[in-house]
Amino acid sequence: MISIGRKMNVLFLCTGNSCRSQIAEGWARTLLSDSCVAYSAGLEAHGLNTTAIRVMAESGVDITTQLSQTVAELPNIAWDLVVTVCDAARESCPYLPGVAITIHHSFIDPPAASIGLSEIDTLNVYRNVRDEIKEFVVALPKYFSPITETA
Repeated sequence: MISIGRKMNVLFLCTGNSCRSQIAEGWARTLLSDSCVAYSAGLEAHGLNTTAIRVMAESGVDITTQLSQTVAELPNIAWDLVVTVCDAARESCPYLPGVAITIHHSFIDPPAASIGLSEIDTLNVYRNVRDEIKEFVVALPKYFSPITETA
């Protein structure tokens, strides 16, 4: 656990930074804005997934202003927590100096899992992953406990 007197810098890392990491960033920005500053990135940048945008909007979270970017495009930040949300990102996670904690939680890849499915079934795959990621993000504060710094 990290105890600090400022908001945590949290990075969600995925393969293409188009879906799972974007959903996680959106949830963290919405649900944990008082305790963290959330970012997402990928090993590659595939652009925002339109179905991810749609299912997040159903939950009242707008991710359309988030950027699909690579790790190399991130600002120079000391990361308090890096979360890999897919196995490929975990296996290929680049060195990020100053990372306090790295954790891994793999979520299924909605675009891959919905190949050949109807629109309704595809939306349900995305909704399930959206909801699983929300539950995960809600539990993230167990990794940090902001406190007031004393001189």
